[in-house]
Amino acid sequence: MSGEQRELTFRFLAEPTDVNYGGKVHGGVVMKWIDQVGYAAAVGWAGRYSVTVAVGGIRFVAPIRTSDMVTVSAKLVYTGTSSMHFYVDVFARDPMTDDEGRLCTHCMIVFVALDGPEGKPVTVPPWTPADESDQRLADYALNVMSLSKDIEQAVAQING
Repeated sequence: MSGEQRELTFRFLAEPTDVNYGGKVHGGVVMKWIDQVGYAAAVGWAGRYSVTVAVGGIRFVAPIRTSDMVTVSAKLVYTGTSSMHFYVDVFARDPMTDDEGRLCTHCMIVFVALDGPEGKPVTVPPWTPADESDQRLADYALNVMSLSKDIEQAVAQING
């Protein structure tokens, strides 16, 4: 049933095929993981096929090493008419230790629900902040996406 899965977490080991020449996981691989967890979370919320329309505020904070245990979590923090904004964290840790891990990447990713793979946007179940923390995340989502739109407009002016 749609509108019930607000959060989703993927856990797996970083593999040797994920790393660059410096021995750390490629940023592009991390972005793929973010898109995958975001897609699964969006479909879980909307109950519909969904597509990525924007990623904002992506920040690579710390590297991920081969064989690190990676946790990629998406949390719904805002809904529009057909859009869903998810706050995504990527943590990594050495699975042979008991440490809590380290934040490696975070961002906001936005999906739009469609009526099919080539379809038109459809309404998603609304989400309303339940407390002050939820409201801060919703405000953050809108701020990040507003900044992204400002950057888009600036680039459009440069490219004339």
